[in-house]
Amino acid sequence: MTPKKLKVLFLLSWVLSAFILTAQPTEKLVKIVVAPDHANWVYKPGEKANFQVTVMKNSEPLSNVKIRYEFGPEMMTPTKRDSAVLKDGQFRIESGTMKEAGFLRCKVSAVVDGVRYENLATAAFAPEQIKPTTTLPTDFVQFWDKAKAEAAKVPMDVKLTLLPERCTEKVNVYHANIQNYRVGTRMYGILCVPKKAGKYPAVLKVPGAGVRPYGGDVAMAENGLIIFEIGIHGISVIMDPAVYMDMGRSVLDGYMFYNLDDRDRYYYKRVYLGCVRAIDFIYSLPEFDGSTLAVTGGSQGGALSIVTAGLDSRIKYLAAFYPALCDLTGYLNGRAGGWPHMFNDYNKAFNAKPDKIETSKYYDVVNFARMVKAPGLYSWGYNDVTCPPTSMYSAYNVIQAPKLLNIYEETGHWTYPEQNEQVRKWLVEQLTGKK
Repeated sequence: MTPKKLKVLFLLSWVLSAFILTAQPTEKLVKIVVAPDHANWVYKPGEKANFQVTVMKNSEPLSNVKIRYEFGPEMMTPTKRDSAVLKDGQFRIESGTMKEAGFLRCKVSAVVDGVRYENLATAAFAPEQIKPTTTLPTDFVQFWDKAKAEAAKVPMDVKLTLLPERCTEKVNVYHANIQNYRVGTRMYGILCVPKKAGKYPAVLKVPGAGVRPYGGDVAMAENGLIIFEIGIHGISVIMDPAVYMDMGRSVLDGYMFYNLDDRDRYYYKRVYLGCVRAIDFIYSLPEFDGSTLAVTGGSQGGALSIVTAGLDSRIKYLAAFYPALCDLTGYLNGRAGGWPHMFNDYNKAFNAKPDKIETSKYYDVVNFARMVKAPGLYSWGYNDVTCPPTSMYSAYNVIQAPKLLNIYEETGHWTYPEQNEQVRKWLVEQLTGKK
């Protein structure tokens, strides 16, 4: 095999592994099915929630299996731990309730033929009543207005490189290299533009956490849309995959905590302002229709979708999957906080300092959600342990703009194909009027 073919094979395997990390969980021989006893998994505060557990193999319940289970507020120390033997493959856990709005999580595990299996389910208690724990700094708007004004003075210095091997009959694909919020800093992305002459709506795709290359969304662009997919780390997005792996394990390991003690130097300042710079770039494109622009992403990208819409009124629509960085101070108030969990028990000793807590408020998605004016489609599940639903509802509940929330109760930090297609169709319809 030639070196070029090896490189391509390595790239494909790397992309596949990255996809699997966010895709639906792999099927297992033995399945533990856990579900609350309300069909919509929603309860009133003070109402009792019970969980039905079934252990199955070959779609049949397994008898005489010993399970261990625990339950309590999501991401917190369990309030009860116990075990039971499933005589007929099923068991009902009498779990209790919550007096206030929030989420009660039940985790179940079992060992079958020497292999440990586990699963969980999460009951919602009046989630629409969840309020954020973070507060809005008095100078929040002024801080970001000043930052945007200073960044706007920096020339974009755009460098576009056509990528012929990625172009299709209908779409041109470019590697974009743009000066970011400060002279000498760069941002990179993949631009997909319809070849047919005309003016088109655009979508800004913002990334989930991590360090990786990007391929652009040619399929979406073939709907008659300009798609600009960005990276956030100021590095080219078309290098050898090994480069990103090395950087993710070294200089960019833990980037979400870099300079958290200084609101002007915190890592996400370049990221948030980079999203605004990406809008500037889209507006500079001769193919752009000049007004119809959406932003979308999942996890960190879900956070950046809300942040971008809150920072810039040029965003007309947003679609966000399981947004991160929501209500970061939740852990300091006895409940779950959002990814990257900077104030949980593991990180508290290093991060729970007055200056870092104060900085977090200027970057918390909740405070940008308060500023959102664009109609939005949001989607997540109750079983997410990366972006806990309590944190996501903290942001969603303060949004005053038109909004629609599609809940897929059983999902964790992943999406069903139908869920992805729903968002794609919504975006295309909003931007083009086509169903």
